[in-house]
Amino acid sequence: MRVIVHGGAGGKPAEPEPRQAVLDQAAGAGTEASDPLDAVVNAVAVLEASPRFNAGTGSAVQSDGVIRTDAGVMTGGGEAGAACSMPGVEHALSVARVVLEETPHVFVSGEHACALANEYGIDTDVDLWSERARERWDEESPPAGTPRDQLDWIGEHFGDTSARRPDDHDTVGAVAVADGQVAAATSTGGRWYALAGRVGDVPQLGAGFFASDAGGASATGAGEAIARTGVARRAVDLLDAGEHPETAASRAIEELGEVTGESAGVIVAETDGAVGSAYNSAGMQTSIAGGDEDTP
Repeated sequence: MRVIVHGGAGGKPAEPEPRQAVLDQAAGAGTEASDPLDAVVNAVAVLEASPRFNAGTGSAVQSDGVIRTDAGVMTGGGEAGAACSMPGVEHALSVARVVLEETPHVFVSGEHACALANEYGIDTDVDLWSERARERWDEESPPAGTPRDQLDWIGEHFGDTSARRPDDHDTVGAVAVADGQVAAATSTGGRWYALAGRVGDVPQLGAGFFASDAGGASATGAGEAIARTGVARRAVDLLDAGEHPETAASRAIEELGEVTGESAGVIVAETDGAVGSAYNSAGMQTSIAGGDEDTP
């Protein structure tokens, strides 16, 4: 099993070494799985459980003071599942997998996604507030009131790249390949100070995640820009056109930057095990395990 994981594209982390250790643990957990779908779910579960990443525990907080998680997963065979807007769900990717495996649908949201999670034994009442998140929320919380009352404040804070902090890392993800099979997955707590109920790129098929018989990709960064440009699908399409994963990743991010002026990152793997990554933000940590572990 060959696995590549990322911890989010964003600012340079204040404590890169401990974060890298968790990423290495996650990639290693993925290699112990029996197939690529198990591998990405197992790898991402490690990151969702760590308060050092913006997924599961340690997620960003929306404008109403609630943490909501999103995730999506796809296999090279075209199976896909996604879930979003789930308060209290640490392992959002496990819910996305339930959607893929147990329902005829691709996407389930909100309270209904939580109800589905409960049916399959996934906890939905987890305290997702990390100490870091509580401190940040207390520093500067949005005004109370209706969404309209909050929009001016949100407009000043959400997506302000000039004010991004070292702990602004958007999403975690993994791509795994073995025996010509592939799976790609992404999980997130969203973006800080987003309007309550906002859903970014992560659970959107072709934006935050995508896979085909050519390979898979997981994207991270400015969610609206990623959704508008379909970064993950673009990277996989480039694989299908014969590009190496490193070239596919670089071109997908370069094109996003040219079109939107925003920052993002993507990890890519093709079914023969070659991997690549690229980002145009201040930083994006990755880890690779299984096979040739040279860093892309």
